[in-house]
Formats: sequence, C-alpha cells, structure tokens
Amino acid sequence: MILFRHGTETNDAIKKKIRVFAILAVASFLCLWMRIWYLQILKWQYLTGLSENNRVRMVTMPANRGIIKDRNGETLVSIRPAFNLYLTPEDTQDLESSLDKLTQRISFDRIKLKKEMARTKSFKDILIKRDITREEVAFVEENNMSLAGIHIRAEPLRNYVFNDLASHTMGYLGEISKARLENDKDPTYKQGDFVGKNGLENIYESLLRGKKGYKEVEVDVSGRELKTLRKLPPESGNNLILTLDVRIQEELEKLMTATAEKNMNGSAVVMKVQTGEIIAIVSKPSFDPNKFAAGISPLSWNELVTDEWHPLQNRSIHGQYPPGSTYKIITALAGLEEGVIKPDTSIYCPGHFKLGRGRYRCWKKSGHGAVDLHDALVQSCDVYFYTIGHRLGIDTIAKYAKRFGLGSPTRLGLSREKKGLVPTTQWKLLNKKEPWLLGETISASIGQGYNLVTPIQQVIMMAAVANGGVLLKPYLVKHIENPERQSQKEFHPEITGQIEVNPDHLEQVRKALRDVVNGAKGTGKKSRLKNVIVSGKTGTAQVVRMKSNEELEKGEIIPVKYRDHAWFVAFAPYEKPEIAVAIIVEHGGHGGAAAGPIAGKIFKKYFKLNPPPAPSAQTL
Repeated sequence: MILFRHGTETNDAIKKKIRVFAILAVASFLCLWMRIWYLQILKWQYLTGLSENNRVRMVTMPANRGIIKDRNGETLVSIRPAFNLYLTPEDTQDLESSLDKLTQRISFDRIKLKKEMARTKSFKDILIKRDITREEVAFVEENNMSLAGIHIRAEPLRNYVFNDLASHTMGYLGEISKARLENDKDPTYKQGDFVGKNGLENIYESLLRGKKGYKEVEVDVSGRELKTLRKLPPESGNNLILTLDVRIQEELEKLMTATAEKNMNGSAVVMKVQTGEIIAIVSKPSFDPNKFAAGISPLSWNELVTDEWHPLQNRSIHGQYPPGSTYKIITALAGLEEGVIKPDTSIYCPGHFKLGRGRYRCWKKSGHGAVDLHDALVQSCDVYFYTIGHRLGIDTIAKYAKRFGLGSPTRLGLSREKKGLVPTTQWKLLNKKEPWLLGETISASIGQGYNLVTPIQQVIMMAAVANGGVLLKPYLVKHIENPERQSQKEFHPEITGQIEVNPDHLEQVRKALRDVVNGAKGTGKKSRLKNVIVSGKTGTAQVVRMKSNEELEKGEIIPVKYRDHAWFVAFAPYEKPEIAVAIIVEHGGHGGAAAGPIAGKIFKKYFKLNPPPAPSAQTL
C-alpha cells in the first residue's frame, strides 16, 4: 500500500517535470523564432548591408571633366591622374597608431579627418589628402601592412596647362558647399565633390562635369581590393572649344605681366570686329587655378583674398574706370549727329576753358590754338570737347554713349559683369539727390566725372566704330563637342543693335583715329606698324584730383596708386578692320606711352599669324 502511494507520487512528479520542460522548450523555440524573425525580417536590410560591406564595397568612379581648347585645338585645360589618399574606418585595426605612422611622412589635417569620421559611416571612404607626391605614394605602399584601412586611388585631377593664362576666364574648381548641396536637387553631387566656382568652369558646370561611374569590388579583412565584381564606367564631360587664340593670349599675358610687375595692373581685350569673337582677354594680376584643383589651403586662400591688388578680380568685366579721352569718340559723334559742329568747325584752344568762375585746363598747358574736329581728335584737345559737351548737354551725350553699348552689360557670358555708368541729370537726382551742374558736363565730355566703363565695353564700342555701327554680343565659346569630338552645339555671331549714325560722320571720326596713330602730331604713335594701318585713341583717366604737372615741376614723385590710368582703344586694319583692342594700364600715366605700345605689339603678332591684304595707296 505504501509502495503504491509512493509510485503514484513519483508519476505525478515526473508528469509535472515533463510539463515544465515542455513549456521551457516551447518558450525557448518561441524566443529563437522571434530572434530569427527579428534578424531575418526586421533587420535584414541593415545586417545584409553590414555583411556585404565586410566583403563587397561599392566604389565611386569619378568622371573625367571635359577639356577646354582654344580655337586652333590647343588644349588649355585638361585632366591628369592624381594619387588621392583615403581612409576606411571599418578596416582599421589601430586607428591612432596608423595615423601616427602616416604623419611621419605626410602632412594632413588630423582634426578635420576626425570630424569627418564622426559624421560618416564607418565603411565609407574618407579623403585624407588629394594629389599626394610620388614619394608619399611610395611610403604608403611600403607600409601598407601596418596601415590597414588606408589606401590610395588614382583619380582625375583638373590641370590648367598654361597655369595662370586666362585664369579669370577659365575660372577654377572648389569643393561643393553645404548650401549648394541642400539647395540643388541633383542627387549625384556628394559632399567632397569639386565643382566650377568661377569663369567658364562655373558657367558650363553641367556640361563639363560628366557622369560618375561605380564598381562593386570584393575586399579582404584589411579593406584591400581583391577583384571587381561589377562595373558601370563613368562618362566623360563635354569639351569646350573657345574663340581664344592661345598664341595671341600668351603674347598679351606677357606684355600685361610686365606692367603688373611695376604695380601697374590692368586688363586687355582683343575681339574680332565682324563677329564678336574674343581672341584674347587678360586681367592682371592673375592667379594659378591649379592651386584650387586639389583644394586650396586656408593660408593660400587668405593670401589671395587679402592681396591689395585683388588678383581674383576679373578687371575685364568687373573693373570700372573713367574712360578718359577715349570718350571723345562719343562726344565727337554726338556733336556731328546733333549738328552743333561740322567736321571743319574750328575752335580756339588757349590751354583752358572758362565756365563762369570755373577754369578747366587742357592737357597741353600752352594750348593747341585753332583746331577742327580732325585735329582735336588727333591731338586729343580737351578744350575742343569741353566746348562740344557744353553745347550738347549731359543727356544728349549720354544718349549716344548708350547707343554704343556703354552703361549696359555686354552679356559676355561670365558671371557678375558690371554695367559701368553713363551719368544723366535724372541719374544724379535719383542717386545723389542733387541737381546736375554745368561744370559736371564739362568733365563728362572728356570721359571724367561720373563716367565709368569696363574694358569689354570699350572693345565693343571700338568694334562698332570699325564695322560701321554694328553692335555685337561678345562670346568666348565657338562650339561644344562630346567626348567623341562630335559637335553638340555651335555658337554664332549675334547682332544686338545697329547704331543710328550718319556713315559720313562715322568715317570722319575713323579718319581722325587713323591719324592719331599715323599722323605727325598723333598721340598714339607708339602703336604704329609698317605694313598695317592702325586706328586708335589714347586716353588718360584721372584717379584723384591733383595738380600733377605742378608737383612734377617741383621734383615731387607721385605715388603709383595716385597716378592716372592709361587707356588705348584701337582697330586694324583701317581699310578692312579685323580686330579691335581695348587696353587699360592702371596708374600707367599717359595712354599713348603705357598702353599704346602693348596694342602695337599685339597687332603685330596677330597680323604676323594672319597677314592682311596690302593697303591701297589711296588709303595712305
């Protein structure tokens, strides 16, 4: 009886234990199933990514940026291979030790690198340094076993073949800003990408940049590539074929650099008068865009932006200067068109012009005597044009200045072009809250006072004088071609206006400009050539109001920054004009002495490369 009871208790205990074990087994399998569901369903994408990133990596392949060439096919801007140093944090075994070893031979911003690591996924590549030297490449390769996670990639880098040649026109590259990344809807741009920041690089960014490629690679535990699994090659950007002629550009750069070395900076533009094609365009001082290609250092950037001569400023389109005596072309045509003078109208110049109590000097202290329009332009007599300006009034002069494109942007195609200033009575009331004074018209009639022009406007004006009054839109790009060199888009001459001016009046001015250079008393003799008839006008633009002649007589030396600007505008040949030039030498003094010789050498170079037909005896 006792045994039976004991056996019964034993069976109940066994059943209870079995029940408990069954419950535990079911709970365990339920927990295991839930864990599998969590890993396989909820976290599948994340864990698959981690797994794949340990074995397979997606590597971006940068596109080759389009090439920029001159009109003859000479390469101005290309690409070259550069060795860039990267870090993949996921693959590093001892990061601090690796970085310590790296700093023994390679300098880089360690703090910036740490910040970048903090906001980047550990399996993503982080740039340490661009364009490392061959010696630095050798050091990394020799120590690759102790530099796990640090590797080198050969990638394309922008290369400006002629360094600072036409640098303001070409522009430069810079790392894309956060603001642009946030505002741009283009998902192909990523932090660290380089984009055009200025010049043609910026204007044609979308055409030049190309399309990135990608490849899947299998890597080992240290992140070293073992083999490529899949590949989508990058697509190169389109090429720009410019209107520039590198041979003329180089010559002009050399001539303007020589003046810049004397702290006489400036700008020069050469343009075809029948089409508007820009053959050469220079602004000095300049900069080397290659310094930006791999990322400019803060020190180098600070040196550029704090330089007192402003090398980043494109003086060709941003520089606004008083036109000086080159403006006498406008005043002369306005006088003829309005009938206040005829070509043979004679005005006596005693060396000054009186207006009320005011006395306005001529540049020639002793005066020019009696001169007509032709002689007044040839000798640049101020009194003659003071008189015409006084008869015309400022608003009439302004009307003709605007007809020749002054006071408006030329739409060259580079960003932030200045429009200059053609003053009027209304302009002064609106901007100065003052009425126009008669004496201000006297100054304005010879290109002083409030008048402001840019070099590109001056060459447009001179081209219109040369070609019979046709206003042309200047342009820099002849055509765009794809990487296979197939033309995608052609650019053609564009007429923006036909100036209403009597052809006979225009010819009277053209003849006078011819003798400015070729006449016995001309102020532009230093631009004269033997086989080509050059026509031009000198100009001296006052920087500050001072009695320069008197100070010089006392033996005093005027500081460079207070000296007058030197202008020279011209076209050639006289018979069948081909090109026009506009040159300003800041603080160069007299236009005929400082700017004229530069124009003469540029004409000589151009016509040596492009010989004109011989001038007829009748023209001479």
